[in-house]
Amino acid sequence: MVRCTHKGCGQEFDPENNGPESCTYHPGAPIFHEGSKSWSCCSDVNKPVLDFDDFMKIPGCAKGQHTDEAPKVAPKPQPAPQASLTMTSSQAGTETYSSTPSGTQTPKAPTEAAPAPKVVEEEDDLSAPVPPGTVCRHNGCNVAYESDELHRKEGGAAAECTYHPKPPIFHEGSKGYLCCKRRVLEFDEFLKIGGCTKGRHVFVPKKSAESEEEQFTQCRIDHYQTPTEVHASVFAKQADANTSTVKIEENEVFLDLYLPGKKRFRKTLSLWGPVKPEESSYKFFGTKLELKLRKADTRSWTLLEKTDRDLGNINFTFGVGGRTGTIGAKELILDDVNRARV
Repeated sequence: MVRCTHKGCGQEFDPENNGPESCTYHPGAPIFHEGSKSWSCCSDVNKPVLDFDDFMKIPGCAKGQHTDEAPKVAPKPQPAPQASLTMTSSQAGTETYSSTPSGTQTPKAPTEAAPAPKVVEEEDDLSAPVPPGTVCRHNGCNVAYESDELHRKEGGAAAECTYHPKPPIFHEGSKGYLCCKRRVLEFDEFLKIGGCTKGRHVFVPKKSAESEEEQFTQCRIDHYQTPTEVHASVFAKQADANTSTVKIEENEVFLDLYLPGKKRFRKTLSLWGPVKPEESSYKFFGTKLELKLRKADTRSWTLLEKTDRDLGNINFTFGVGGRTGTIGAKELILDDVNRARV
């Protein structure tokens, strides 16, 4: 088996079974500009990305045969040397200048380098199954999984991984990895930089303890009232109706909502007035939780929750029933006084 040298492919192929459209690759060159990464051949189709891993996942835009020929590198024109004028002395009001090559620089005082960010390496979850063909997640490895005996068990023929533990760095045209000193100019040469660390392959990373911890978050709550009911919308997107808890009591509503991404919203609403729990209800939607609270009396609620603040002469206006709340309602709801006037 031979490894294809086309950009964006890198797969192993059999020269005897190399069809005219067996390779999907990028015929253009990579573009790195101000942190964004893309390909010149398909930048109008595939949007530039910021992360290097996402850049390596951009699918090829051309089809053809696999090849093992070394990519041709176009020679770069050498810039003409430039001279810069430097004042060397000044005597009796006369200044003397001399020209020096632009490559000659005056020594600068050494500056302390900023400490490199700490990199936490992933560990392979040996208990998780791996689909055949899954590529090792380590930078610079590109080994495809075949079996546990070969790639995951201790002492396997291909269990050792040679990789780069730190992310790549692109600076003023040079390319390399933070973990080793080698720098190259061409992207094809960058892909060939051998790993500097040996360890185990990572096909399915273990979940970190931080990712498994629940994060409490806040959700916006909107509400309106009618003479007999209070309608409240809790904007908890994609809340799990099976694991979440909603408990309506006479003076309180307890909310414990489980959201995607290990997030959770918990709140107890101390209601402005009493409600009838047996006649109240709630319903989960894709973007929110809808509460329908039946008032125990006919008082007007100034707010949804009780407060110790002095609100002054503020009243919460009555709304009308309908799918969209106070706007675009289909049914007008009146209190007893206004109903008698109609």
